Order: sequence, then structure tokens, then C-alpha cells
Amino acid sequence: MPRPIRFAAAIAGAGLTAVALAACTPVAEEGEASSYPEKDIRLIIQADAGGGSDLSSRALATELEGILDVSVIPENMPGASGALAMEYVAEQEPDGYVIGFGPVEISMLNTTQNADVLPENYDLLGQIMLAPGVISVSADSDIQSLEDLVAQAESGAVTVSNSGAGSIWEAATLGLGEAVGAEFQPVPYDGGATAVSAAASGEVVAAVSGVGEALAQEDSVRILAIMHDERHPDLPDVPTVSEAVGEDVEFGGWGGIYAPAGLPGDVHDTLEAAIAEAVESDTYQDFQKNAGNLVVYRDSAEFTTFVEDQFTQFQELLG
Repeated sequence: MPRPIRFAAAIAGAGLTAVALAACTPVAEEGEASSYPEKDIRLIIQADAGGGSDLSSRALATELEGILDVSVIPENMPGASGALAMEYVAEQEPDGYVIGFGPVEISMLNTTQNADVLPENYDLLGQIMLAPGVISVSADSDIQSLEDLVAQAESGAVTVSNSGAGSIWEAATLGLGEAVGAEFQPVPYDGGATAVSAAASGEVVAAVSGVGEALAQEDSVRILAIMHDERHPDLPDVPTVSEAVGEDVEFGGWGGIYAPAGLPGDVHDTLEAAIAEAVESDTYQDFQKNAGNLVVYRDSAEFTTFVEDQFTQFQELLG
């Protein structure tokens, strides 16, 4: 039996909305007062305006401004599947005035694009959200369950749309197929919404996407399963992959905040504590809930270990 595939582990002991805040630590040596921040902070976003990364970044930036008492200015820098922005941030002075939103691709791009995007290039400050993956078919499809989809794959490859070559949802398609022993043929589209539309129209048999992208078209698709360890609060009748076919498969489009490697200790601690406080705010949590995402927080140490583990796992899956 294929080994379990798990790429978005939930925080132990937490529910679907999991916020485990680290205690605030001193941000300067005893007897000294930290002067950071003294000017505006740039938040580099690796995607175009209006998408999930952009909206999550801007929601967090609004909260950070009130906490840090400076402007946190979102700046979109799309290109090269996100590598342009991530390589740019890594090259900046590690002074806390340039930070970035890091999606799951921060652990993938070195493998899929041969980009200079490695965990050691960054100070990883905290995870702030998770969009679990789902697999959907057209609402008109004869396929009623994930078990039906796997059975159909026994007679030939099943086409499965995703948000683009090298994306988390292409990796999720391959990982799901490996786990259930099915031949799923990834078909790249320009974004998750377009991929879901392709399944809804019958261009492909199924789509793998983030839960929010599928929920946005829920009248046109049938969501077969969620790639998470628990059911989603907006989809209480949709089983997990484990419930549907008995295989432990978890993939998610997570995101966090990072900076160039080598931040001074007081700057690192100030940013980490501010991010934790921002994630805890009702406004931020309401935003993510309304977007169909889960609020999952990991502090800097936990997030660093998580990204390093993801990097190794994606090398094994995609390398």
C-alpha cells in the first residue's frame, strides 16, 4: 500500500480554526529600548492583486499597522511562479523593513523552477493561514464520490485540472493519485478558479483546487473530498480523503510571513509577536473564514521546521 501523503499537518490538539499564539518575548536587551520600527515596512506579495495571496497579505497588513504604529505597504511583485518576489526579498537588507508573504510554493520553487528559493535564505516569522485542497467534478457528472473517481481511473488516465505547472495543486494531484493508486493526469490552467471552471464545464474529469475556489463555484461542481485531517466547517457533508478511501492525504495552500535571513534579534521578535497578535484579531479571522480558509498559526520556530519538512517532501514528490 502506498505510504501516506501528508503535506499540511494540523496543529496537534487544535480544531479547524487553530490559533496557537506564542508568548511575546522581550525585544531588546535589558535596559535598552528597541527603536524598531521607525519607518514604513514594505510587504512584498508574489502574486497579482486580487488573488488569495494578495488579499490575505492585505488583511494582515491592516492589522500590523495598528500594532506596529507604522504603515505596512503591500507591494505586488508577480513573476516566475513567485520566485521573482522571493529572490528579491532574500537580497534585501535584513533590517525588518522588507518582508514578504510566503505561500506553499516557497518550499517548492527550488525543485520545480530551479529557483534560488531555499528555506535557509529567509527568517520565517510565522504561518498565518491554510486553504485545504479539495477535489471536485462537474455537478452533472455521474461520479458521485472519490471512490467512483478512483474506479474510473482503473480504465485509463483521469484528467485533473490544477492552477498551473509546478503549483501546489499539481503536486496535490500527483500525491493523491500516488496514495490511492490511481492514474491522475494533471492538466495546468491559469489559476485555481479557471481550473475549477474546466471541471464544471466537462473539459476535464475533475479539478484539484483550494476550498475557497471550489466554494465560489459550488453550484456548478460536486466536491468529492477535502485533503485535510478534518471536515471543513463550510462543507460538513464532504468527507476527508481518509474517510472517503482510507488513505491519509493532506495538501493545503498555506501562507506565512518571511524576511531576509539574518534579522537582528529584537526586530525578529517584534515582527513575530506582531504577526501573532494580528492573526488573533477578530477582523483577520473573520476575513479568512469568509474566504473559505482556515486560520492556522505557527510561530517562527514551528514555521521554520514546517517549511523545511515541506521542502524535503516536495523534493521527493516532484524532483
